[in-house]
Amino acid sequence: MHLGEDLIVLGILLLVAYVLGRLGKLVGLPAIPVYMLVGLLASPHTGWFPLNFESHYIELIAVFGLILLLFNLGLEFDQDEFFGNFGKLIVSGGSYILINMGVGLVFGFMVGWGTREALIIAGMTATSSSAIVTKLLIELRRLANTETPMILGVTVVEDIFIAIYLAIVSVVLSGETDFWPVVGKLAVAFAFLVVMFTIARWGGRFVSRLFRTKDDELFTILFFGFAVLFAGIGEILGVTDAIGAFLIGLVLGATKYRNKIEHIAIPLRDVFAAFFFLNFGLALDPAKFPSVLVPVLVAVLLTIVLNIAAGQFVAWINGFGVQAGINTTVILQNRGEFALILATLSLAAGLDERIQPFAGLYVLIMAVLGPILAANSERIGAMILRTGPKRRRERKKKKARDPMLDEEIALVEAATADLDSDTRRETTSADQTQQAVDRIVDRAMQDDMSGERERD
Repeated sequence: MHLGEDLIVLGILLLVAYVLGRLGKLVGLPAIPVYMLVGLLASPHTGWFPLNFESHYIELIAVFGLILLLFNLGLEFDQDEFFGNFGKLIVSGGSYILINMGVGLVFGFMVGWGTREALIIAGMTATSSSAIVTKLLIELRRLANTETPMILGVTVVEDIFIAIYLAIVSVVLSGETDFWPVVGKLAVAFAFLVVMFTIARWGGRFVSRLFRTKDDELFTILFFGFAVLFAGIGEILGVTDAIGAFLIGLVLGATKYRNKIEHIAIPLRDVFAAFFFLNFGLALDPAKFPSVLVPVLVAVLLTIVLNIAAGQFVAWINGFGVQAGINTTVILQNRGEFALILATLSLAAGLDERIQPFAGLYVLIMAVLGPILAANSERIGAMILRTGPKRRRERKKKKARDPMLDEEIALVEAATADLDSDTRRETTSADQTQQAVDRIVDRAMQDDMSGERERD
């Protein structure tokens, strides 16, 4: 097998992705739309790229990208925060999902592509991109904001929703119509969820014993092997490889080796996920965009409007003011990897072919629009509330923050401010950064519970 020419083309595409990624960072764009645009550039449907590239060469790598995306999502899930604030998080996150999912489902039926397609569209519009949300909170230096624990809490509930939703969708997409076989598949799916959540909650100490090795190479092979193994088990059980990877990530996240796994897994995720988004872009056909343009624009408008309502409602029930609601709205409206995962699953299940261009165009617009609005949320709030100068004066008069909190924030900012610096990791390790983030969130939540909140 001679792959020299294909490797050259793939290398060129990755270098193009790097250049566009650097340009995108200047305006605050995340990597997801950049990788998709590069794939679209090289798509055989466009003819814009002078070199040909067969997407089937990277399909398996793209699957690894999907697995690692969900694996890291489970790995980063904060069980202590979820169970410690269960009632509050369920009300906040549940209301956000209910508003977006309910209207999204109605919209999906109105599009008229089919019942299963409507369920997929509702899922695409219902949940935020945890990766983009977390990245924006760090890059915009909002980890110390009073509404940040609430935003992170909503994403935690969304992670749980995604697990349950994928379990249901996998059965729906299977095409099974008889009652008892459907019940049986749902029972297997939920039993798998319950068993894995139980192990994650109470079995972390026992699972930790499997990772007692000082050899980083073997350590990496072990957790990556678990991720692939349970992705396969999930696929065999009918709950998709994605949910299998999420659940084993949840289990390993409960071990004492979580930070070490995360330190190694995040770079792996970023590399393999690039192939996932690139592969999705390669499959897009711009000629099909006009047929989904109106539904996509309506979906974008609905997402923005619903997030305004949901963000303000979640802020209100948590006792925050209008500006905090605006910050919540613009951060949580970002959509990304989950919509593309659903589109990939629907394509494999033989659903309406318009789902794929719909998801691609929807994510492209939202992943570009979301960060721009998030970066300007304070200005938007000042324009709406007409309190810009007054708010600036009030901030100057505010009591100084806890110096320990300032130190933690400085640590995180030092680790994330310049992603291209060769010396960034010399003084700040990934473990220290993760611990600093955790301490900032914990401190913010403690301050939130012990003191009176100032309403905007």
